[in-house]
Amino acid sequence: MRPLSRKITEWVYGPVHSSLYDISSVDTNEDNSVLDIIVFGSEMPNRPEMLQVEPLRSLLNYKWDKFASKLFFIHFLVYVFYLVIFTTVACYRKEGEPPFPIENVIVDSFRLIGELISVLGAVWFLYKAITIFRRNPPNFNSLYTDGICDILFFLQAILVLISAILYVCGQREYVGLLVLSLALAWINVLYYSRGSKHMGLYSVMMQRMILGDLLTFLCVYLVLLVGFSAAIVSLMEDSTSAQQLNQKNDSLPRGRSFDVETFLCKKPTYNDLRFTILELFKFTIGMGDLEFTDHVQYKEVFYILLISYIVLTYILLLNMLIALMGNTVERISKENVDIWNLQKASTILDIERDLPQRLRRKPFFKESRMVYFKLHENDERRRFLR
Repeated sequence: MRPLSRKITEWVYGPVHSSLYDISSVDTNEDNSVLDIIVFGSEMPNRPEMLQVEPLRSLLNYKWDKFASKLFFIHFLVYVFYLVIFTTVACYRKEGEPPFPIENVIVDSFRLIGELISVLGAVWFLYKAITIFRRNPPNFNSLYTDGICDILFFLQAILVLISAILYVCGQREYVGLLVLSLALAWINVLYYSRGSKHMGLYSVMMQRMILGDLLTFLCVYLVLLVGFSAAIVSLMEDSTSAQQLNQKNDSLPRGRSFDVETFLCKKPTYNDLRFTILELFKFTIGMGDLEFTDHVQYKEVFYILLISYIVLTYILLLNMLIALMGNTVERISKENVDIWNLQKASTILDIERDLPQRLRRKPFFKESRMVYFKLHENDERRRFLR
């Protein structure tokens, strides 16, 4: 391991050696420290590897064991409590035109308290996200290492606040934004998987798959889906009159007739682009239906379009996505550990910044700012001592 400067080796005996590190300007008790620059310096491509250099690695492990792990678990419990309240408020909301009057019953009192907690929690998440964005502005390249959790928390807070504004203004559309924010709130539980190495590596793998292979697949798939849907809609327009004639024939009474008012059920057709896109998406996942081909005027052209679409998407694109994902898992397995350590370090520094000022400025080592540790090179065991 490449040590930083200011390393003093006291003694060496075989594979064991004792060293002192001067951590002045390295720890976060000073402004513009080495940890702050490395963790929040999104322009540096080798940030994950730099955190594996001593004494940064041992210093972060010491912080995690000393206070960060306990506070992180408390944050997780508080978020779960907030999530339960938010879910209860969203699932047991009143029906009708908002805003709903507050009646003198205990259920409405609890509902009002839950709504206030949900909005105040969204304000806190928005403040934290803006603070993180000001310290470390997000860009697409840094998303591979820093993750997308901060952006998801920001979107969750924005949706909750906009939903609250629409609720106060009496708009029923607040329900759609409320449901979206609830889904994001449950997805953001994965942020707390950083506390576990196994779950943290799984979360990092998911994020890199979404931002890498899956995003590329969706871009190509969207082009094919819209293109073939537009072609089928254009083809179906030629058989509109035939379909209308067939519907009229189906609506005529057959056999005995009674004086009962009949209603025509308007069925969605493939002249609608949105309906066609949905049906072609079903073909991609193996749930397509061919019953609408009876009224197509040029069946040969339709079958050419359909078979080409299935070959390009269901056979080619999906199998390419699976192969690329397997290749990505093997290629970035070592990088995921370093990225997880970087995200964990970012969480440690965020927790440390939330501590009171007098505790943040207090050095970890009272005697001096020299870190003393022993390293056994054979089995890579490390012990941190004062």
